[in-house]
Amino acid sequence: NPGIKDFRDPKVAWNTVANKWIMTLATLDRISFYSSTDLKQWNKESEFGQDKGSHGGVWECPDLIAMDDNGKTVWVLLVSINPGGPQGGSATQYFIGDFDGKTFTSSQTTAKWIDEGTDNYAGVTWSNIGSRHVFVGWMSNWQYAQVVPTKEWRSAMTIPRELSLVNVNGEYYLRSFPVQELSVIEGTAVSENNATVFQKQLTGPAKLVFRSAVADDVSIVLSNTQGEQWIAGYEKSSNSFFIDRTGSGKKDFEKGFAGKILSKRVSTDAGLDITLIIDVASAEFFADKGLTTMTSTFFPNENYGKVQISGGSNFRMDSVTLTPLQSIWKKN
Repeated sequence: NPGIKDFRDPKVAWNTVANKWIMTLATLDRISFYSSTDLKQWNKESEFGQDKGSHGGVWECPDLIAMDDNGKTVWVLLVSINPGGPQGGSATQYFIGDFDGKTFTSSQTTAKWIDEGTDNYAGVTWSNIGSRHVFVGWMSNWQYAQVVPTKEWRSAMTIPRELSLVNVNGEYYLRSFPVQELSVIEGTAVSENNATVFQKQLTGPAKLVFRSAVADDVSIVLSNTQGEQWIAGYEKSSNSFFIDRTGSGKKDFEKGFAGKILSKRVSTDAGLDITLIIDVASAEFFADKGLTTMTSTFFPNENYGKVQISGGSNFRMDSVTLTPLQSIWKKN
């Protein structure tokens, strides 16, 4: 450390272009790249980010990954920041660019966010699963992480998500979607077709999936017998997805926790495709197969026991499925 206050979070990977190890390192408000042939002696190669992206706070937990687009290598740099996220507090931005083994370059000047919700931070990818890129994040926000109204635990991790590249109107975006391995904890699903309203009881964690040929107003409401509600959906007028936890339960522990947040839709598809992973104190919202992702925690005074989907006058679900999820916790 040459004397930098925040000199942290090294992510090390073998780079076939440079034929050496590359360390992606958070250094205060930017990313530094170091190289080594033996993992002992390190040489600084370059810096990135002083005039790029969001700079509301310190940069953390970087990850440099090479992704494939029809035979072309596209480099993606993940950088977490606190504060400075799109909804306040902490979040993870990403940059699309190129890495020549020494320097990362990107024409992107503003931040893109791997998750537009309030509660996905400091995530990185695994390095030992071949060509797949699987990401997991910390499901909280430093804006209120230390004051959430819990007793025996504080915070959790997101569902592991597979990352892929999507080209929308000539511009790259990251798609983030639950890994296929989630299927091993799925129970027996209930499904309906050609429905305008869907209402079912919740008995625990579940996966909700629906598809609609027309992108009209829609609300997904999780509720309990005390009248508390967590709401997510799509607003046609603003072409935005939203999460509203104004009436979700406990909220007075931090003045910025409650409220409604919006995320502008990226996809230009005519219809909607939405997946929601529901847990006891969180929901992970994936729209357009993960082109827009929003993660949210909540703290109701009673577990949510009902889910309901309804929409505007032109809203109709071609298919809707609710699948119970078993616990991933394995007891001996």
